Amino acid sequence: MTPESLLARVALGDEAAFAALYDELAGPVLGMAVRVLRDRAQSEEVAQVTLLEIWRKAATFTAGRGNVRSWALTIAHRRAIDRVRSEQSGSDREARSGRLDPRRDFDEVAEQTMLRLERDDVRAALATLTDLQRRSIELAYYDGYTCREVGDLLDVPVSTVKSRLRDGLLRLRHALGARA
Repeated sequence: MTPESLLARVALGDEAAFAALYDELAGPVLGMAVRVLRDRAQSEEVAQVTLLEIWRKAATFTAGRGNVRSWALTIAHRRAIDRVRSEQSGSDREARSGRLDPRRDFDEVAEQTMLRLERDDVRAALATLTDLQRRSIELAYYDGYTCREVGDLLDVPVSTVKSRLRDGLLRLRHALGARA
């Protein structure tokens, strides 16, 4: 079934149709959120809110104004932007509050140094990977693409992408000295 026909059934309260539509849209919706937010946990929350909104507002979709995927991605983008703005507002409030309170809770120079060292460690660990593993990880984790999208971009099967990701992440874990 097409996403449009599934959404029409969802508008009537069909849970099975929503499950099928969810399978169709969850990856792209999460990918959009990751591209905007660059934070997996927040992106998952935004994706959940987006899919819930699709369930609730299925009856408001107008087929003549676009397709279901575009509509869902527009909702996801708007929710992600809302989250960025909310986070920025919170950061701005904290910064104003910090300027009013001259005491510091932590050593900012030490914190920045630690972050820089961690970034250097990750870069060095990424350099230990094969080009194919590194590119797959960069596309999936830094650019927010799904395994299917990475496979399309690299012109390889999804199973190959998953293997590269698994093997690359294991090598990263070992290179960074993490314990299983």
